[in-house]
Amino acid sequence: MTDASSDLQKYGVPFYGVGWVPYNHIRSKLASKEKVEEDKEEEKDPTPSNDDETTTPLNYVVLAGGGGEGRSGIPNAIVVSHVDLASNSLSDQPVVKHETGSDLPYRMTVHPHGDGILCAFQQSCRLFEWEESEGNEVHKLGVKVSEKVLTQLEDVGQQLALTFNSEGSTLAVGGEDGSLRVFKWPSMEKILNEAQAHSSVKNLDFSCDGKFLVSLGSALCRVWDATSSKVVTSLAKGNDEIFVYCRFSPINDKNTHLYIAAVTDHGGSILTYDTATWKRIRTSRVVREAISAFNVSADGKFLAVGTVGGDLCIINAANMKVQMMVKKAHLGLVTALTFSPDSRALVSASLDSSAKVTLIKDQTKSGGMSWIIIILMALLAIAVYFMKENGIIP
Repeated sequence: MTDASSDLQKYGVPFYGVGWVPYNHIRSKLASKEKVEEDKEEEKDPTPSNDDETTTPLNYVVLAGGGGEGRSGIPNAIVVSHVDLASNSLSDQPVVKHETGSDLPYRMTVHPHGDGILCAFQQSCRLFEWEESEGNEVHKLGVKVSEKVLTQLEDVGQQLALTFNSEGSTLAVGGEDGSLRVFKWPSMEKILNEAQAHSSVKNLDFSCDGKFLVSLGSALCRVWDATSSKVVTSLAKGNDEIFVYCRFSPINDKNTHLYIAAVTDHGGSILTYDTATWKRIRTSRVVREAISAFNVSADGKFLAVGTVGGDLCIINAANMKVQMMVKKAHLGLVTALTFSPDSRALVSASLDSSAKVTLIKDQTKSGGMSWIIIILMALLAIAVYFMKENGIIP
């Protein structure tokens, strides 16, 4: 696959996290606030409102990272970029670049219904909210520090995993020290506080229906009942496996698979588990290098892998075969991946300060045509052979 220059942009910030912005939810929330303010103003000075104004659907991603502490000159920041799927491009300049001073946002998660961005810094977690920006006529999206202080996540040390459930009603946070904390959102009422869930929590994910939470350590994956906060089962690694990422994914209307990305002596593998029995049903080696990022599309059809060498690999979940491979998509290791809500595009982030959009190519039609051409050529060859044998052609 040949890379177009427009699909990759550098923003001067080494990135550690990326997420798709739930723009429709955000616009709805901001519009509600505007309506309340307009109603108050109308009570003072009634003026015609422009309720019929329409907005064009826009796509954005938010990225977080930086140079860390010290005087490297590399900023620590939250960056928002516009995604143009029609031209397969990211905005050449950030829509938003909110610097966070000397604090590095090392991990982040985006609330699915527009409540903001939760970032994990070295000692504490902090919430950032969306706001309407007046400085740009097209991209009226801004980021600000929330007035909501998450006291339950202050002075807790470095958190390595943050995730909301699909409804945005539950937050799970996993620490470098192995602690696992689960809260109701937005009340921050504590649901679970496990001091030693793992030696270190690497990744977390909720099942699509919110019934289960998976926490991942290097050697052990634990499945928790999200209601009772009890461990349902523990999944152990193989001899040469190191667990690095976990994701639930729908395979049809009723069933779900759990995928675990693992690094082995022979490269990167995806382990597939049946969530009805919690038995491993498949081990698929997908890349030769170590996996440094992993995600699953919303429709469950594709898995995406990023490697330490900067490659991107998009896998068809139905047969675990490589659908697309983008060699050297980034110059540095891939740190994070996010699919668009419609599963048409993948945005990747890297320590080389770049972000890249990759459109998912539907190879069903082209693959079918290839087989038709091969069959026709074979039939033609057979026909020519028989015609020669019968002297019809010299």
